[in-house]
Amino acid sequence: MAQKAYEYLWTLEEGVEDPGNGRPSLGPVYRNILAKHGWVKPNPGLDTCWGLFSHAVKQCPNNPMLGHREITDGKAGKYIWKTYQQVYDEVLHIGSAIRASGVEPNGRCGILGANCPEWMLTLQACNGQTIYCVPLYDTLGDNAVEFIIKQAEVSIAFVQETKLSVILKSLSNCSHILKTIVSFGGINDAQMQDAHSKGVKTYPWNEFVELGRRNPIQLTPPIAGDICTIMYTSGTSGEPKGVLLTNEALTTLVAGLDAQFNQVVDEESVYFSFLPLAHAFDRIVEEWFIHKGASIGYWQGNVKVLMDDVGELKPTFFAGVPRILDRIYSGIKQKQDNAGKLQKTLFDIAYKHKLSWMQKGYKQDEASPFFDMLVFSKVKQNLGGRLKVILAGAAPLAKHVEEFLSVTTCATVVQGYGLTETCAGTFIAVPDRYSMQGTIGIPMPNVDVRLESIPEMNYNALSSTPRGELCIRGKTLFTGYHKREDLTKEALTDGWLHTGDVGEWQPDGALKIIDRKKNIFKLSQGEYVAVENLENIYGLSSYVNMIWVYGNSYESVLVAVVVPNKEAIHSWAQENGEEGDFAELCERAKLKEYILSELTATGKRSKLKGFEFIKAVHLEPKSFDIERDLLTPTFKKKRQQLFKYYKGHIDSLYQSLKKQ
Repeated sequence: MAQKAYEYLWTLEEGVEDPGNGRPSLGPVYRNILAKHGWVKPNPGLDTCWGLFSHAVKQCPNNPMLGHREITDGKAGKYIWKTYQQVYDEVLHIGSAIRASGVEPNGRCGILGANCPEWMLTLQACNGQTIYCVPLYDTLGDNAVEFIIKQAEVSIAFVQETKLSVILKSLSNCSHILKTIVSFGGINDAQMQDAHSKGVKTYPWNEFVELGRRNPIQLTPPIAGDICTIMYTSGTSGEPKGVLLTNEALTTLVAGLDAQFNQVVDEESVYFSFLPLAHAFDRIVEEWFIHKGASIGYWQGNVKVLMDDVGELKPTFFAGVPRILDRIYSGIKQKQDNAGKLQKTLFDIAYKHKLSWMQKGYKQDEASPFFDMLVFSKVKQNLGGRLKVILAGAAPLAKHVEEFLSVTTCATVVQGYGLTETCAGTFIAVPDRYSMQGTIGIPMPNVDVRLESIPEMNYNALSSTPRGELCIRGKTLFTGYHKREDLTKEALTDGWLHTGDVGEWQPDGALKIIDRKKNIFKLSQGEYVAVENLENIYGLSSYVNMIWVYGNSYESVLVAVVVPNKEAIHSWAQENGEEGDFAELCERAKLKEYILSELTATGKRSKLKGFEFIKAVHLEPKSFDIERDLLTPTFKKKRQQLFKYYKGHIDSLYQSLKKQ
């Protein structure tokens, strides 16, 4: 079968119709065209995370590296900075103190807390002594911290002051492993006594730094193949899995970012850090910025003042997840909805004009400089005034949100894709390529990718529109799951990581994630339903903020829980003479009927099959969240937990349908 040639991709191997052993057909193996003659590799001396940092210190010792806002009388002031040299000097002391506490090279150091300079200082101290950094986080469940300490054998933990109670709570069952706790700030007498009664030493931050200053110990830098971090990930069920990432994997991805986007980040760049450093997405961006000698400014740890931090820092680079970018989108839209008629008309004219030129292939900063200055500069100033790039990851960003932000923020907006198992970065869109909006872009120049057919879902990797499970191989892959060889063998086959995500190649060589392999079930009449694909389609409705579609093999139809778009619902209420707050409106039968009709219309536009249409909805005023255990820390739906939480509503929906 003739196979497509794509602009940005190099075909390494042709597709295989029958690979044997009962395996489904395999699509071609593709590489980024930049890797035509081999994967991009780190330069000599830059193949460890310590190498990236220490090289940056030599190259630009006086550049501002880590910044945080000074708090005076409870009020946040300006950002204050430590230079690369100042950070390096403090890192040596912390590393010495860790070693003086009895932790040897290849030991395990836990970190629990929100992003802050102390987090990065601790991480670099671990790197300099070849100590595994093990992020701890309580968002993976009540017992996750204790589980990670035990499985990873964490003997020292650095903890945000407000999280000390979490770590102390776990000591009852793991004080035989965890021997030292260091607070990022202070530690009170009661906490100190609690830890000491269980044989655990405690230190406030400054005292620990002083311990290292008094007891200097030589660096023990790692080599490329050494494990750098054990990063735990939840998946959507089961206990946390410890992903083993080497120095080589992380630095190879940094080298790939450099090759793909060599003009995007330089010494003058400023990154706003608020996504968890405990996750691979933020971690790899910060490693990249450090490699470039650029600056990282940390948030205060409070989402309510996040935009105030942005305004003060004035970043050039912003990495966000859809939930945060949706808020920015809604905030801009709301301001426009509340504006006067003349201002709204001008905004609409400017939007359509700039968008039309972007669709013709013009870069966003060249599409309409006049309207950027006249109209969109106000949006730009609300984001600090210097923003050049918005990178979206962790989950798909709705195409209408991506387009809107691309036009209005005066920044280039791109989506990326990756897993903890691939150091977060595997695909990324080409900047200012309008056709790639709504996709995850092209592979990074240090991986091979292919699609594998899924016959039971009617996805064919060799069809005219290739679809199938995304498989990845390359130097950025993890080495396995810590102490879980069974799960490692399940995920890796002949060097290929099976992601479980279903991709579709686009005409320009970008990939679009359309489904999840495991999110498939059979209805009572025998029809298979690819539920994630349906959620993506129904999510296109302007009335839908979040949606969870449900069905099972005992029922013949689908139902859904919908979190409606608040602004759209209030507009509907005004037009229909309905009064009440958002929660009250969500209870109205009239609104449920209207939302259902909108979903039906969306399904018809997408040419869904009859059994794929939703027949009843429950309207939920509160977004699905991590706090109720409905989402993973990377905002993926936890379907079993969603079913448990909404079981009463699901049962009622099916009962009402049977009465009709």
